[in-house]
Amino acid sequence: MDRASPVARFWSEFAESKTALIALIVVLLMIGLALAAPLVAPQDPYDLANLPLMDARRPPGYVGSSGYTHILGTDAQGRDLLSAILYGLRISLQMGLIAGAFAFSVGSALGITAAYLGGRWEAFIMRVIDLQLAFPAILLALVISALLGQGKAQLIAALAAAQYAYFARTAHGAAAAERGKDYVEAAFSTPLPAHRVIWRHILPNCLPPLIVVATVQVASAIALEATLSFLGVGLPVTEPSLGMLISNGFQYMLSGRYWISIYPGIALIILIVAINLVGDQIRDQVNPRLKR
Repeated sequence: MDRASPVARFWSEFAESKTALIALIVVLLMIGLALAAPLVAPQDPYDLANLPLMDARRPPGYVGSSGYTHILGTDAQGRDLLSAILYGLRISLQMGLIAGAFAFSVGSALGITAAYLGGRWEAFIMRVIDLQLAFPAILLALVISALLGQGKAQLIAALAAAQYAYFARTAHGAAAAERGKDYVEAAFSTPLPAHRVIWRHILPNCLPPLIVVATVQVASAIALEATLSFLGVGLPVTEPSLGMLISNGFQYMLSGRYWISIYPGIALIILIVAINLVGDQIRDQVNPRLKR
C-alpha cells in the first residue's frame, strides 16, 4: 500500500523528468545568485558615483582600475557586467514574483466571485475580462506603464493589470465546475457564511490550474518587464534590470561590443526558458489528460 504523501508523490513524478529537474535546479541557482548578489558581486552597479568611466565598454577579461578582472566585461557606464547581471536578476525576479502574486490574488478573487454570484454579475465581470484578453498583454502593460510613469510600484501595477485576466478566466472556469458539485451544495446548505464556503471549499480545489498559470505568468511578467525596460518605460536607469542592460548595449552591437547586450540577454533567456519548463511539467502532472 502506497503511504507516500501527495507532496512526495508529486515530487517523485516531477523528478522523473530530467529536463524539468535540471530546469528547476537552474531556477533555484539563479534565485540563489540573485539573493546573494551583494555578497558575490565584485561591484555595486547601483553606486553610480563610484563607477569608473575609464573602464566603460571594456571586453570580457579586462582588468579594471579597481584591480579586479571584469569576467564578462563592462557596459557603457563602467559597470562590471557580471555584477550588473546578478543585480538585474534580483530586480527581474522581484518584479515577476510580486506582479504575479498581485495578479494571482486579484484575478482569482474576481473569477471565483463571478462563478459564485452567477447571473448578470457573472456575465458582466467575465465580459470585462474577455475584453481585456482581446488585447495583447504587452500593449496593455506599455500603455499603463506610460501613464503611471517609471518606478517599481508603477511597474508592478502595470504588470499585474496586464495579467490578472488570465488568472480570472482560469479561476472562473475551475470555480464554475466546482460550484455545481454535491460537496459545495452541502456546504451552502449549512449555516456557514458564503465567504467561508468560497475560500475554504471552492478555492482549494481551484488551486492546481491556478498554480500552473502562475508559473507561466511569472515568466511572462519577467519578459514583459524586460520589454518595458528595453523600451524605456520600465524601471529608472539607477536600477538596471536585465531588460535595461540589454537596451544599454543595443546601440553598441554594430561596433563589436556585443557583450553588453548578449550576456544579459542570455541570462534572461535561460531564466524564462527554465521557468517555462518547470511550469510545463507541473501542468502535465496536474492535468490527467496530459499525463503520459
